[in-house]
Amino acid sequence: MIGIVDYGVGNLFSVQKAFERIGVDAFVSSSIDELKRADGLILPGVGAFKDAMQRLHAQQLVPFLTEYIQERPLLGICLGMQLLFEESEENGLTKGLGFLPGRVVRIPNQTTEGEKVKVPHMGWNALKVASFAPDFQWVNRQYVYFVHSYYVQTDVPAILVATTTYEVAIPSIVQKGNVTGMQFHPEKSGEVGQTLLKRFVQSCVRERTCDDISTLSSY
Repeated sequence: MIGIVDYGVGNLFSVQKAFERIGVDAFVSSSIDELKRADGLILPGVGAFKDAMQRLHAQQLVPFLTEYIQERPLLGICLGMQLLFEESEENGLTKGLGFLPGRVVRIPNQTTEGEKVKVPHMGWNALKVASFAPDFQWVNRQYVYFVHSYYVQTDVPAILVATTTYEVAIPSIVQKGNVTGMQFHPEKSGEVGQTLLKRFVQSCVRERTCDDISTLSSY
């Protein structure tokens, strides 16, 4: 069972519908008691970073998510991916969840030659998968759907599973341990997005199976 974190922002029900399309049970909830029973969590998001963090703090979800990722997988989508990082400059410097190293900054609105760049980055764009990510090579050069004005800068290339070029190199898939982020919207990215969601569910099932075996072996 997949839990979709309801913290008052985001495209909650379109994400839920995406899981329905691939035959996976997913529920939307703001209840920590309910969310903690999920095999994996989705942190969606559409809107401003500062407002989103304020809502997460108000609902006591920050300590819960911090504990959850020690044992279970979490997938952040769009703004939800940006929240995984240390801070954002959007509407003033704001601390994020700090699960991943990096800062969220605005996409530059012009090239180094002074030509205008349309912001937000909206529409279909290709993924370039890093050579060290064999599990994601199948999605290399595939197109997915983006809508965002800010992107992540990080000094830790080991977390960059895939990037997308839009004047700058935009981290489009990031991963470290149980934490995965996708800057694009898999729920709007057709068959490629559906397959990515299926693989996330498979990782949740593997994680749960390993935990169950570990628990049994301790008795």
